[in-house]
Amino acid sequence: MFEYELQQIRSAELIREAQNYRLAKEALRGRRAARRADARRSAHNDTEGQGHTHRPRRHRFARAA
Repeated sequence: MFEYELQQIRSAELIREAQNYRLAKEALRGRRAARRADARRSAHNDTEGQGHTHRPRRHRFARAA
């Protein structure tokens, strides 16, 4: 009888650990999704890194003739 109770306790503990693991993974997934969405929004609205003129960029090195 004692072994059965130990097995039941261990089983319940494993189930709790698995549930905690799933909750942690879900929270991590949510944080990553929010971070990606925020990055997309800021990249869409952000003008930093874009040129102030509409001219094509000049090549750094002159072409050899």
